[in-house]
Amino acid sequence: MPNSDNNFGTYNKQTVIYSQTGVSPTVFANVDAAKTFFLSTELQTIHDECCTNLQYALKADGNGDNTKLKVTFDFGTKGSPTQAEADDWAEQFNTRKNALSSVPNVASLETITESDSAEHLF
Repeated sequence: MPNSDNNFGTYNKQTVIYSQTGVSPTVFANVDAAKTFFLSTELQTIHDECCTNLQYALKADGNGDNTKLKVTFDFGTKGSPTQAEADDWAEQFNTRKNALSSVPNVASLETITESDSAEHLF
């Protein structure tokens, strides 16, 4: 579950779309199946712990099949005037994500791409 540090607002909203390229992309029945396919357990934990607002949705491809995962997130601040930037949520997210050995979780031989989107879920 995302953190609740929104007393000082939220910042750095980002939307990412995970998609597959290949001959036979996996079609997802629900968001949880897509999260498991695209995101390692460790990355899901980082999202849950560091993001203040977090929302996932399935996204259809050109054929109308739900083969993509869209995630929108932002970050609050811990709010202490003496808080080091490196200890705040957005930087914790970046540091922890960059330390992972495999992002995203490649569950098949398909190519998985990650792209930014301005079409936020919230």
